[in-house]
Amino acid sequence: MTHSSSEEFKTKSNIYTIAFYNVENLFDVIDDPDTHDDDFLPGSEKRWTNKRYKKKIYKLGTAISQIGKKRSRKPPVLVGLAEVENKKVLNDLIDTNNLEDYKYGYVHYDSPDERGIDVALLYQKEHFKVINSQSISIDITVERDDPDYTRDILLVEGELNDERLFIIVNHWSSRREGAKETEFKRIIAAEKVIEICKSIRDKDSDAKVIVMGDFNDDPSSNSIQQLTNTLDLYNPMETLLSYTRGSLNHKFKWNIFDQIMISTNFFETEKQSHSFSKADIFDEEFLQIYKGKFKKQPFRTFVGAKYKGGYSDHFPVFIQLKKH
Repeated sequence: MTHSSSEEFKTKSNIYTIAFYNVENLFDVIDDPDTHDDDFLPGSEKRWTNKRYKKKIYKLGTAISQIGKKRSRKPPVLVGLAEVENKKVLNDLIDTNNLEDYKYGYVHYDSPDERGIDVALLYQKEHFKVINSQSISIDITVERDDPDYTRDILLVEGELNDERLFIIVNHWSSRREGAKETEFKRIIAAEKVIEICKSIRDKDSDAKVIVMGDFNDDPSSNSIQQLTNTLDLYNPMETLLSYTRGSLNHKFKWNIFDQIMISTNFFETEKQSHSFSKADIFDEEFLQIYKGKFKKQPFRTFVGAKYKGGYSDHFPVFIQLKKH
């Protein structure tokens, strides 16, 4: 190995990737009587079979193993996930041949979402130690006799290479009934995250916080603006959205609902700490539709009930931190 490439390897190995990925309905094929998972059963219209499930798990494992790897030389140390059904699918995912060598653990709680989809956090045990975690529910009830909840927020306190961090994983209410009509639900979720962050900062004013998720809103939306302005968070995803690029595409328009925001103390470069280095959308060609009118859009598993055999309807997003 020449001197320059060994130097390069040294400089590269102190980069750590933190990712977020909405994995599009990662359901197993077993019927859960407590949730509306009937769309994802072998006898359903979608014909969700074990073979299709295994193919999806394998593909997601492949995708996750590659995020940020060109620069950091390793898969992400932390991965927030949305749309996972339960612990079984998480165990199957971390056991896939592209991930098993990295000894991932995960934090997951069942949330009151009626479809039974939750958020979770994968972490490489070698680099991250969980200290505390909790699941925080968001009540979006309008009429008292019809309680309404969305996916819980996951709060994880841990140590990344011995530095204390707080990670908040979100999957806010969808825009299915219209962006304006549902905006209040995402504002409620933003207020809940603000409340969580304030309680963290009451105990430690210099706490390092990462807020990630599928927010079903763009960086310029009211809910996200309220979050970043109130908490003084830096949102590197703000500059990534363009006419030709985003983390998902709806009716030929790009959005970046998948975002990772950080407290501004990630710009400090003290010894033994991690500082912000870069952010990007992981939209490599293998995750894209490669031809036709939907070319370059995410290669998804389903379009409606039609099986396509892809990865997800979202691209992962990631940030990279540099360890000093």
